[in-house]
This record gives sequence, structure tokens and C-alpha cells, in this order.
Amino acid sequence: MASETLTTSEYIRHHLTNLTFGRLPDGGWAFAHNADEAASMGFWAFHVDTLGWSAALGVFFVLLFRQAAKGATAGVPSGIQNFAESVIEFVDSSVRSSFSSRNPLVAPLALTIFLWVFLMNLMDLVPVDWIPWVLGDHGLGIFHFMKVVPTTDPNATFGMAFGVFFLILFYSIKIKGVGGFAAELTLQPLGKWFLPFNFVLEGVGLIAKPVSLSLRLFGNMYAGEMIFILIALMYGASIAVGTFGVLLQLGWAIFHILIITLQAFIFMTLTIVYLDMAHQEHH
Repeated sequence: MASETLTTSEYIRHHLTNLTFGRLPDGGWAFAHNADEAASMGFWAFHVDTLGWSAALGVFFVLLFRQAAKGATAGVPSGIQNFAESVIEFVDSSVRSSFSSRNPLVAPLALTIFLWVFLMNLMDLVPVDWIPWVLGDHGLGIFHFMKVVPTTDPNATFGMAFGVFFLILFYSIKIKGVGGFAAELTLQPLGKWFLPFNFVLEGVGLIAKPVSLSLRLFGNMYAGEMIFILIALMYGASIAVGTFGVLLQLGWAIFHILIITLQAFIFMTLTIVYLDMAHQEHH
């Protein structure tokens, strides 16, 4: 186990470091071999594990629902069809209750967000040492670092939040026009005599939307991952402490299922609400 050869701080830092590919100080491109080297690669470094796991889970989601659609029947539904129909009905009811306009994009977007974020969060239930052990120095020896929960990487959560933010801007301008959107930012809520104050107030509120989306998801999942790492450290102590760690990990995993689902639901719901606000015209 990694904790037998690393100090506590090294073990934690190892599990919180992404598999990073970027430009080295000598000008070459390579995978980082330590956290300091990863940090030195700067803005254009790629978190390969975040990109790889998020893409793989996205493909899994598409294939799962494709299989459900291909096997759909009007008779007795299969288990996968039951699951797909239940999720679609749940998302559809959320959209109907929170989105007052008509837009055929919102429901599929909400479904994609909910299940994709849920699947990425669900990776947090994989024991923290299993996949890094198999792919790392003690197993296949392919990668030195491997974070398998994409939502514990702010690059992933901000990326999704910025995607939603661009849709908010797009529909705000499409529905209200450039002039209407500018008037909303400058004339609300106190009228033309307080234009600078209105702009600051509305601008902060607008920028807060992607920030709240990304940081809420990242913060909750990062904290949950940190707790799993701290529990894993208990296995390197005595048998009694390790046994207690097993029970503690089981209890936290059961409770964490609620957090995993709730964070996916919150991200989806806020997306629907923000898009609904973008479709509303203020007179």
C-alpha cells in the first residue's frame, strides 16, 4: 500500500496530484513526475486523468441510454429501460417545474448534466488506492499519478460551469436582444439614475452564476475525496485502527451516496433556473 512507503503528507499530496502533461522548463513536452513539476508546467498543462475519465464516463452514459433506446419495448420493460425511463421522468418533472419558457434544448441538457455529473461523482466511491495502485508504480507501472474523480478538479467543474454560462449569455441576447440585455445589466433594479451601481450589482450577480456552479460542486467533492484519503491512512496503522477505518469508510461511503446524488441534482437544477432567468424579459 502506498502509505507504507510514503509519509502522511506525501501520501495525501500524491493522491491529490493530477496526471499532468505539459511543457517542461527545458522546452520539451512530457508527463510530470512530481507535484512541483506539474505546477511548473503552467496554464497550458493538461490534466490527462480528468479529461480521460470524464470523456470515458460521458461515452458510458451515451452507450447506456443508446442501449436502453434500442431495447425499448411497449411490453414488459427491461431493467435498463426502467432505469432510463425513471431518470428521464425525474429530469422532465424538474424541467417542467423550474423552466417556464419553451426550449427543446433544456431537457436534454439537464439530463446530460445530471447523469454525467452523477457518474463523475460516483467514481468517488472507488477506493482511493485501487486504480492508482493498478495503473501506478505497484501495478502496471503506466502512470505515477491518477485522480479518478473528475469533479475534484476545478478545471472540470469550471469547464462545465462556463459552458452553462455561455448558454446563459447566448439566450439572454437571443431573447432580449443586445439592447435588452444591456438594459437589464444597467437599469435593474434601481433605474437609470443608479446606472453604475446597477451595473456592478447585476454584473456581480451574473459572474456569480458560473462561480457558484463550479465551486459548490468542486468543494463538496474535494472534501469528500479528502475524507476518503484520510480514512485510507488508517489502514497503515494498527489492526484495530485499520478495522475501525473499514467501518468508518463504509459509513462515509453510504452517506456520500447522498452527497454524490445531491450535488448532481443541484448542478442540474441551478442550470435550469439560470436558463429560465435568461429567457425572462424584464419590462
